[in-house]
Amino acid sequence: MQTIESIATDYRRRAEQAEANLKQVQRQIYRISLLRVVLFVGGIATAICLRHDGWMAWGGALAVTMLPFLALVKYHNRLFQRKDYAEKEAEVNHQELAALDYDTSAFADGNEYNDPAHLYAFDLDVYGPHSLFQYLNRTCTQPGKTRLAAWLGQHLEDKAAIEKRQEAVRELCAMIDFRQQFRILGLLHKGKSADEGELLEWAASPSVFRPRPLLRLMPYVVGGTNLLCLILVATGILSGTAWGLLWMCFALLSFVFTGQVTRVQNVYGKKLQILGTYARLLQLMDRQPLQAALLHDIKEESGRASNAILRLNRLMNELDQRNNYLMYTVLNGTFFWELWQMMRIERWKEQHAASLPGWLDAIGRTDALMSLATFAYNHPDYTYPTLTDATEQSFTFRATALGHPLMRRDRCVRNDFRMEQRPEFIIITGANMAGKSTYLRTVGINFLLACLGAPVCATDMTLTPVRLLTSLRTSDSLSDNESYFFAELKRLKLIIDKLQEGERLFIILDEILKGTNSTDKQKGSLALIRQFMSLQANGIIATHDLALGTLADAFPDRIRNYRFEADITGDTLTFSYRLRPGVAQNMNACFLMQKMGIAVTE
Repeated sequence: MQTIESIATDYRRRAEQAEANLKQVQRQIYRISLLRVVLFVGGIATAICLRHDGWMAWGGALAVTMLPFLALVKYHNRLFQRKDYAEKEAEVNHQELAALDYDTSAFADGNEYNDPAHLYAFDLDVYGPHSLFQYLNRTCTQPGKTRLAAWLGQHLEDKAAIEKRQEAVRELCAMIDFRQQFRILGLLHKGKSADEGELLEWAASPSVFRPRPLLRLMPYVVGGTNLLCLILVATGILSGTAWGLLWMCFALLSFVFTGQVTRVQNVYGKKLQILGTYARLLQLMDRQPLQAALLHDIKEESGRASNAILRLNRLMNELDQRNNYLMYTVLNGTFFWELWQMMRIERWKEQHAASLPGWLDAIGRTDALMSLATFAYNHPDYTYPTLTDATEQSFTFRATALGHPLMRRDRCVRNDFRMEQRPEFIIITGANMAGKSTYLRTVGINFLLACLGAPVCATDMTLTPVRLLTSLRTSDSLSDNESYFFAELKRLKLIIDKLQEGERLFIILDEILKGTNSTDKQKGSLALIRQFMSLQANGIIATHDLALGTLADAFPDRIRNYRFEADITGDTLTFSYRLRPGVAQNMNACFLMQKMGIAVTE
């Protein structure tokens, strides 16, 4: 089994190898650049020296030097591609080294997906700076980023689906070369990442030119006419001047379509270029001997996508030749090339538009799975949870040495969790800063990871997947003229409604009914938990209200009390962050106020 140290050593080795390759390629680029200059200058100088010896002499000299020059240009471009790859490979491995030390600033944080009204994401810091999304995110495509965010925001509840994803993550976890190649290829795209919706919008848009039969015939008519004129000129029947005038008329007529073509190219041209990157990613995936059922499904869904997408990419690149005005004019005058090219692109769209959403989904799911696999690889001490089927009377959530994955491993205090029946609630009491809220988030984050198909920060876990719903940091809303207390009531009403509709929930609440007086709060909290029990709910609640601990007397087999204590010895306040059975005995608010110079009357 690997360790964090061995993984860091491997990333460091890969980064150093990439940097060595980069230096080697840079030296080659320098040498080839010099050789190109020598060939170019030498060819021109030789041609000048031989200019009086006839065109064959100076033309031959140019050919001898310029042909190798052109070959070196092509080789030079390949060297620059290798240089870009080596730079990105070194960067990727340095990022992973930083991530092992909990620095994930290089990765997108997904803050755009944050929604305070979400069932759990806002409470558990799923999106945003220093979030779970940022910690997991290794996506290199927009569809991948979108899928990962969607998975985090709508976790799986089906045991078979989670196990299927676990299988795929396990397989990809062991394929570090494939994962890094996939990510590097995706990151090498230098243009803007086209939004998936814009690509689908293009695929769904109607064709402009092909529906008109006359336009479909025109390239053939113009091309055939020019070919006939060439034959007539060659046989002396038609003068070259007449053909030239006709050709110019064709060239001028072709400009009628230029405006429409330009609009299409401006809107979609750059966006569609990223499809070339997607095609190479699919090709890379096709070459892998993947065994997991989910990965097989994705490969089948993508089908022959890579070849089809590469063909579209070539068509779009060819259309870019219209920026070369000389070639553009010559080709248009010869056979309405611009119109012909647009109809080839539209024909591709008609043939493959229906498949494009599936291809993008295949890329997105693969990319998102790569993130989960990298997370699994970087945490060899994490475990994949065992899943149980949900039944009317059963619910299981057992975990040993449960820790928060975003807390530094050398500071993370791990605790157990056990819940093995339905309904059942755990009530956590404790002093300020003793660890209650962190424990709730630890439970919630690992529950979410388990339902994603990822490994969890525990030595073992058994879980019945159900819907997760939290209320940890409800906030008021000035724009909606909504008080804090009313916002919390709406959240609790949402939970009750879902339970009454028959949904199975795992509920995490922190200090419920904070926005009212202590008497109302206590009365309301007791009533709420009793209602949860009657609705067969499972969950965990943290509170400062020690009276809630008395509920264990009313539901001795269904409600259990645990506590986080603050230990006060003289003037010293210490926290063990260890979960203990029972109701909290020590409170520290007055002690902390006195330490900060705030007078507290005995």
